[in-house]
Amino acid sequence: MNRFRIMAIWCGVMSLLLWFVNVPTHYWIFKGSHHYFTWVALVHGFTYPIYVLAAFHYCLKARKSFNQTILFILAGTLPVASFIAERRAQAEFRALSK
Repeated sequence: MNRFRIMAIWCGVMSLLLWFVNVPTHYWIFKGSHHYFTWVALVHGFTYPIYVLAAFHYCLKARKSFNQTILFILAGTLPVASFIAERRAQAEFRALSK
C-alpha cells in the first residue's frame, strides 16, 4: 500500500507540473524559455512506468477487477486523478484492516 501511495502522490505532483507548468510555458507563455522546464516531462516519463507497476501490484493484492485496474493505471495520466485513486485505495485499505 505504501508503494502505491508514494507513487500516486509523486505521479500526481509531476502530472500537475507537467500540465500546468511545462505545457503552458512550452506552447503559450514563454516560448523561448521552455527549456527550463523540460526536466518535468523527462522525470514524469521515467517515473510513470513505476507508478503503473505499483498500481498493478496494488490491484493484484486488492483483487480488483480488470476495469478497476485499468482505471487505477490511467489515473496517473490526469493531474488530480491519482490523488483521488490514492484516497480511495487508502479508505478501502483502512476499512479492510479494521
